Amino acid sequence: MRQRIFNKYFLITASAILFSLSVMMVILTVIFNDYLSDMKYETLKKSCDSVANFTYNGLDSGEIEEEIPYFIAKNISDVSDVDVFFLDENGVVRICSDSGVERNCEHIGIEVPENFLLNTADGTQTGFGNLNIYGEDHYYAVRILGDTADRFIGYVVSASSIADVDVLMSRMSRLYLIAAIVPLSIMFIAIYVITYRMTKPLKQMSDAAKAMARGDFSRRIPVTSDDEIGRLAVSFNQMTNSLSRLEEMRKSFVADISHELKTPMTTIGGFIDGIIDGTIEPERQKHYLEIVSEEVGRLSRMVQSMLSISQLESGTFTLKTEKFDFKELLLSVVLSQEQRIDSRGLKISGLDTVQSITLNADKDLIYRVVYNLVDNAVKFTDDGGSIDFSVKVEARKLVFNIRNTGKGIPENDLPYLFERFYKVDKSRSANKKSTGLGLFIVKTIVKNHGGKISVSSVENEFTSFEVILPLG
Repeated sequence: MRQRIFNKYFLITASAILFSLSVMMVILTVIFNDYLSDMKYETLKKSCDSVANFTYNGLDSGEIEEEIPYFIAKNISDVSDVDVFFLDENGVVRICSDSGVERNCEHIGIEVPENFLLNTADGTQTGFGNLNIYGEDHYYAVRILGDTADRFIGYVVSASSIADVDVLMSRMSRLYLIAAIVPLSIMFIAIYVITYRMTKPLKQMSDAAKAMARGDFSRRIPVTSDDEIGRLAVSFNQMTNSLSRLEEMRKSFVADISHELKTPMTTIGGFIDGIIDGTIEPERQKHYLEIVSEEVGRLSRMVQSMLSISQLESGTFTLKTEKFDFKELLLSVVLSQEQRIDSRGLKISGLDTVQSITLNADKDLIYRVVYNLVDNAVKFTDDGGSIDFSVKVEARKLVFNIRNTGKGIPENDLPYLFERFYKVDKSRSANKKSTGLGLFIVKTIVKNHGGKISVSSVENEFTSFEVILPLG
């Protein structure tokens, strides 16, 4: 494709122009040829009329002599640059403008065929042929010599060679070609430049597509116009941006899965290590082993939940709704983060005022929502900071709010926070990593339950998430 589009477009355009100019030249040639032919016929007719008039005058005055037709033919021939012939009533050449008074011209005595002399009684007739006089076709005009049947003497014929017209046409063609060289050169240069500019973005797109096939998504097409090609370049760049983002998503997918599985496994490992090293008292070990058992079960369910997210997005997933106490679910999530909370000296408030609220929803998925929000709050709260919980019922809907102190989220990042794999600048947390998958899953789950989630934040002060879910 490197040069094919350019060559094809340039050759097609140049050929179209050349063809158009050739057609125009042919049309002009035909028109000019017809014009010259008409002028030639008009000259021949006038020559015949002049000869006829002089002859009629001689007949009327009774002064016509045998030598007079020679001088008439000679003079008309010299003035009009045509050959003049007098034919008798049988069509035989008797006088020729080239013969002179000696009558030694080679045309004398030649009989003009009858088909050239038909219908001449209606006036001067014109035509194209050799008259049996010439070896090649000539323009000719024929008129009866005599004004009545009793005074019919014969015919007067004037003829002219086609060579004169051919010479004029040849000169006109040369002038046309010479005059066309300059504009043709300008047009070809303009076509070359325009074709290059039009096909350059296509070539760039081709090169960028090849680069993308090699995994390089850095190429962008400069947008230099607002026409179809310019809009195509914009669309191509948008597609490249999307593919680049998808490639980043693909590369980070394994890390994202690891992130989702790491949290429960960290909890399990922490409790087991606490039991092994004696940090957890023997009388509390059973309690924590029960938590470990729950986490193992939830870990298994989490893998299935990852597959369920795809189904949730496609609308083919059926929620496994059941009635459960949202307060108990919230407390179990916070309890699973107990070690992290204590180790960093975080202050928890609002849980003591939470009332039991029955929620009819998919318990595992709602657990996932709460777990992600609590996990993020613990992550991004500075040591010694606070996390506040609020749960209430408004208009048959559960309103859950979790607010934590910390560096907060930049205002520019807030509109994109719930997008798949979106990562907020790592500078907001020096010792934590965020893959951007958790909040996307949270939003998907909440949306499929007919609820909504929102976020508000002030940098270096707080971040607050609010989840609204129908009770039934």
